[in-house]
Amino acid sequence: MTDDRTNVAIACQGGGSHTAFTAGVLEHLLANWPERYRIVGISGTSGGAFNATAVWYELVADGRAAAAETVTDVWHDLAADDGIDRAMNGWLRTVSRLQSAGAPIPRVSPYHLPGPEPGKERIRAVLERYVDFEEIPEYCERTAPELVVGTVNVDSGEFETFVDEAVTVEAVLASAAVPNLYRAVEIDGHHHWDGLFSQNPPVRDLLHQPPERKPEEVWIVQINDQSMATEPRRLDAIADRRNELSGNISLNQELAFVEQVTEWVEAGMLPADRFTTPEIHRLVLDGGYSSATKLDRDPAFISELIERGRERAAAFLDSKE
Repeated sequence: MTDDRTNVAIACQGGGSHTAFTAGVLEHLLANWPERYRIVGISGTSGGAFNATAVWYELVADGRAAAAETVTDVWHDLAADDGIDRAMNGWLRTVSRLQSAGAPIPRVSPYHLPGPEPGKERIRAVLERYVDFEEIPEYCERTAPELVVGTVNVDSGEFETFVDEAVTVEAVLASAAVPNLYRAVEIDGHHHWDGLFSQNPPVRDLLHQPPERKPEEVWIVQINDQSMATEPRRLDAIADRRNELSGNISLNQELAFVEQVTEWVEAGMLPADRFTTPEIHRLVLDGGYSSATKLDRDPAFISELIERGRERAAAFLDSKE
């Protein structure tokens, strides 16, 4: 029987705690998924990699309903949920805001801190609670969507993606290893940092699939605002806009490449049967949140972002009717 559904790939941009918005988007999309679409790939960077990996695993293991529930559960578990964690989160939030305002706050390298990294181990524990990474290679043998996680190889200075069975818990941790907070993650003898320095999120990798599984649409959950209405003048506003612009550089480069290929195909310069020309749709977090709150794990804030994601996904699906 011919499958006439539209192939869709979903790309999840990174952005710390703000990617709880992505969890809300994915939850609503999956819980209300239009049957005329088929997911053929999902990618993520940093916090977006948490979402992509959790959704991919549950999609393959238990289906869309389970994936919709799990992706928000991950963020509720990552929220600061006890007294000590809440106090630490409040302190980190205050420091981040002072730094954004230009205050001379002393900094300490994560390599100078004694013992294990509790933040990284907390993320590992939550991820492994929902994803059995040892099962990923077996699941990849099924007709599963492609899974892509973005990092940067610190040693070579090159973008590096981990695809399908190469996605381990270390790869996801590497994608979220913010240099001033966490030590680099060593994988295969190379050191990896946060994927925000690479493809944020990977898009081109999602297009390298067999003809019957090439995406016809790419839905990008974008954390950093693309545009703004007024000129930033305060130091904190300038810092916020710089953060947004730098976070979107690689995404816009990825999309410019896709648009260029589309133009070449339409001009007859490239064969249409070999090159993908997908429609691009962006679901953007446009709440005017400060970049300092990308480290904020307050439960109420996480819930607010998740709800914003649900609302954005509902509006998007309405527009697709």
